[in-house]
Amino acid sequence: MFTGLIELKAPVSEILPDGSGKRLTIRHAGLAGQLAIGDSISVSGCCLTVVAVVNDLFSFDAGSETLSRTTLGRLQLGSEVNLEQSLAVGDALGGHFVTGHVDDVGQLASRCDDGEWSEFRFAVPERLTGQMASKGSVAVDGVSLTLVEVEKREFSIALIPHTLSVTTLGGLQRGDEVNIETDILAKYVAQQVINHSS
Repeated sequence: MFTGLIELKAPVSEILPDGSGKRLTIRHAGLAGQLAIGDSISVSGCCLTVVAVVNDLFSFDAGSETLSRTTLGRLQLGSEVNLEQSLAVGDALGGHFVTGHVDDVGQLASRCDDGEWSEFRFAVPERLTGQMASKGSVAVDGVSLTLVEVEKREFSIALIPHTLSVTTLGGLQRGDEVNIETDILAKYVAQQVINHSS
């Protein structure tokens, strides 16, 4: 479980074929020193398990399902990813509960910059907006964000300068793809509504 409060962003330093999947290696001396094999890390919103730690490098194995259903399959050498360590019992929850299980890939439909602030609008499958509400929460590439407007196949978010500078969202351009995870509480509510209406 994660909070969606990104701790840092770091570049992918190696991508190697690994059976039907890939091994992704990331370089960050500060974070590597805190990790152990078996730790869960949110990598741009995807929960992955640390399988190796060597000096300032740490690696993850991503299976074919993860690579095909998230943006991880399109990472290249040098691509930056958002990173967050898993939530420990007793930690402060400053964002919202994020599982690291990506629901689908969305696409940046528009970006409106106003000085150091920005408003982004994302296009997503209609089934996802049914689990969203204005002022509710959504995770975009692992970043906990507050929804501004929710339409049939789009939603918008307002980004503060800090978020734009410390996460990969600041570098997004129209057409770029992102990992989307709707609020887990909204999923449970939607499931209850379906169960009671059938």
